[in-house]
Amino acid sequence: MDSDDAGLRSDEWFGEADLGGFIHRAALRAAGFERVVGDGRPIVGVCPAWSEFVNCNMHFRALSAAVKRGVLAAGGMPLEFPTISLGESLMKPSAMLFRNLMAMDVEESIRAYPMDSVVLIGACDKTVPAQLMGAASADVPAIMLTGGPAEPTIYRGERLGSGTDLWRYADDRRAGLLSDAEWEEIEAAAGASVGHCVEMGTASTMAAIVEALGMSVPGTAAIPANDARRIAAAEATGRRAVAIAREKLRPSQILTEAAFDNAIAVWAAVGGSTNAAIHLLAIAGRAGVSLTLRRIDEVAATIPVLANVRPIGTYLFEDLYRAGGVRAVISELLPLIDGSTTTVMGSTVAEEVAHHESSDRDVIAPLAEPVAPAGGLVVVSGSLAPNGALLKSGAASPELLSHRGPAVVFQDIADLGRRIDDPGLEVGPDSVLILRNAGPRGGPGMPEWGMLPIPEKLLRAGVRDMVRISDARMSGTGFGTVVLHVAPEAAVGGPLGLVTDGDVVALDAARRTLDVEVEDRELDRRRDQWAPPEPPYRRGYGAMFLDHVLQADEGCDFDFLRGRDDGDHGAVPLGLLGGWQGGW
Repeated sequence: MDSDDAGLRSDEWFGEADLGGFIHRAALRAAGFERVVGDGRPIVGVCPAWSEFVNCNMHFRALSAAVKRGVLAAGGMPLEFPTISLGESLMKPSAMLFRNLMAMDVEESIRAYPMDSVVLIGACDKTVPAQLMGAASADVPAIMLTGGPAEPTIYRGERLGSGTDLWRYADDRRAGLLSDAEWEEIEAAAGASVGHCVEMGTASTMAAIVEALGMSVPGTAAIPANDARRIAAAEATGRRAVAIAREKLRPSQILTEAAFDNAIAVWAAVGGSTNAAIHLLAIAGRAGVSLTLRRIDEVAATIPVLANVRPIGTYLFEDLYRAGGVRAVISELLPLIDGSTTTVMGSTVAEEVAHHESSDRDVIAPLAEPVAPAGGLVVVSGSLAPNGALLKSGAASPELLSHRGPAVVFQDIADLGRRIDDPGLEVGPDSVLILRNAGPRGGPGMPEWGMLPIPEKLLRAGVRDMVRISDARMSGTGFGTVVLHVAPEAAVGGPLGLVTDGDVVALDAARRTLDVEVEDRELDRRRDQWAPPEPPYRRGYGAMFLDHVLQADEGCDFDFLRGRDDGDHGAVPLGLLGGWQGGW
């Protein structure tokens, strides 16, 4: 891609000989930098989501250092800046509550500071979409480096998934099949290293999606966190960041409608997390691309599962890397996707994946012999979910994908905690468990509560799956016949809030339907008696979140942040100081 002659964005801060330029240059000198302007060197912002609270991201200081080496080697000037960091394990009530806050932090930092391009470094679930959302809105040249999967947990000689196998062991524990000593042994083995979840959870899914969108150096999504090649990838990312600054290759040129279709296809092919739906909808909304749940279902319905990775398959994300990585998956999908889309390398997707075939067909299957048929991700709708809901049918029990059963309703997560293991709970294997008031407003922040536990008395009887429905999310490492993201949610008056115990609920994944078999007249009567729950926040960011968050089918972004604003923000005159600050 050819450069233009408009100069660098940072020239607006540093290029003038007036007092404003003097003050800006002096600010860098005061930080110990030599004069860095006037010689054509782009300033590259380096944005690591590092935090000691986020084990997925703890190695980012080393990655940042490598990025900076790459920037310097390519003739740029790296300047690191922090943003907030989101960790799925420790943030309460949910890291999702703060995704939009981090996206605002990233966007405004990019806008406000004199950077010609930016390197985004994220790993844990919400950091990656938050950074992409902010970068898409700011539309300054950007490239992403994801952090890579952790070392797998080894328990009695078996490699475990970070969550997938933990949930199974947790069910065994509740069923009385695991002793205290065995449970403690599993805990001691868990968390073997820094890095994100090792199976195809949300973090791995988003890493694959970043590469599919064309926003990262190809071949880097699945490199393990502790692998030296991850450091080399960081250096390569820094070098490319200098090039995109000079080429002025912006996210708006990469994040096109066709690129999002490609991302959906890769998401389906790797058997990815349901959380990706919300993040893709939000990123597309920032990029001005009109993505819908219907479009997600249309694309996903044509894509078979090619990655034999848990929770759908057998292997781990690092195995996918060794079998050829996301490039090999995309290469296999070329007959079904648009290979002409632009990547952050300035080349097309097809050019970047040429000659990158799978080296292990047991891990990355050929298109003609997939791990599972098309339709592993399904969008359902009906009287219980007028605006749609999501089901990862590839990780569900086939016999439950068409099911009718009586509802057992939990008003909120506290009610679920009190009653789910009550021996007197009226529930059977055919029951449909429903959790409400766990959505964007009701949660608040739409926590990962959707994989409702099987009642203990049913676990002890050998039941390991049931139809479960909620307006919450589910960990990407989760599995089972779980319908999520019901929209509109119960807390804003959606039909999920009107269901009562005993109502017959019908799921038909093949027909894409989810209904409650109650007459409209009766639902109207219940609606007249319904009252919204008390808001959990009345001040601060929480109150703003409740006032402006969109529903799951629109990505749970804030209503005032959708669409890219191409205005010249930050161009504030300095009056007597002369010159202009910011703006592009």
